[in-house]
Amino acid sequence: MRTAVENCSHQFIARMDSDDIAVENRFEMQLKAFISHPELSILGGQIEEFISSLDDVVGKRKVPLADAALKDYMRRRCPFNHMTVMFKKSDVLEVGNYQDWFWNEDYYLWLRMAINNMRFANLPEMLVHVRVGADMYQRRGGKKYFQSEKRLQDYMLEHKMISRGSYCMNILKRWVVQVALPNSVRGWVFRTFARSKR
Repeated sequence: MRTAVENCSHQFIARMDSDDIAVENRFEMQLKAFISHPELSILGGQIEEFISSLDDVVGKRKVPLADAALKDYMRRRCPFNHMTVMFKKSDVLEVGNYQDWFWNEDYYLWLRMAINNMRFANLPEMLVHVRVGADMYQRRGGKKYFQSEKRLQDYMLEHKMISRGSYCMNILKRWVVQVALPNSVRGWVFRTFARSKR
């Protein structure tokens, strides 16, 4: 993603994964929002997750809409659905672009943008249908993934984005889900507690 940003010739960059499906007017909605709110640095939206077909929706990830709510939410979880984001190239480059961080390059980028007081927003609309499977939950587990997430918590604590109490709670929750639970149970936890059906 770092190389793509550096080589993009336009100010506004939108991303998604190759096996996901954007709604037809996704880019139109996001560009209109940027025109109406030129102070924004990054704009995302909501997602639906499916397995085999668009009729087989297994969950929806809803994230906050406004800047203050997003920056509060990011103290606990990533505030954007990465495959929905559109951002200003200049602002991403200003904070050092995407940087190496195992499975969390995006979250680390948003944290640096927040520290630099850049403005965030999400649209209330569902922008992307996201293909998921058991392997997605497996990728979100294991000691290496946990260590990556712990380093993010260390970073937030160091920059006074979270309190020591929040740090300990965030670490405990992640250790339970990412290290202690088997993959099958981890999938159920994600679908039950980190996703909605509506």
